[in-house]
Amino acid sequence: MLREVLHSKLHMASVTTARPDYVGSITIDRDLLDAVGMRVNDKVLISNCRNGARLETYIFEGARGSKVIELNGAAAHLVEVTDRVIIMHYALVDDEQYAKHRPKVAILDETNAIVDRVRYEPSEPAASDD
Repeated sequence: MLREVLHSKLHMASVTTARPDYVGSITIDRDLLDAVGMRVNDKVLISNCRNGARLETYIFEGARGSKVIELNGAAAHLVEVTDRVIIMHYALVDDEQYAKHRPKVAILDETNAIVDRVRYEPSEPAASDD
């Protein structure tokens, strides 16, 4: 059986641009993508910490070192510049992969600089998991 689990996360990123006139997606600085293992075209779930809005979209690559977190298209209507967002990427894994998987999390400051890195440990299987 495959389960959808957290692959990686950019925690408390600051929105730098919101462009409703642009083709939909989220543009993320290449350095931030590399830090957590996200890739161009990966599907992500984004949660806005100011208003609770949640949306799904896919990743475009931003210029390395730009610190860009840009919401494009319809998603731009759900954020304002400087909103803090959580960007979560999920993966489908089997039990063997799950036991070895440690999601990468980068915690960002208001300038989108990485201030901490975290790895989550997997839990032991529940007694009812056969």
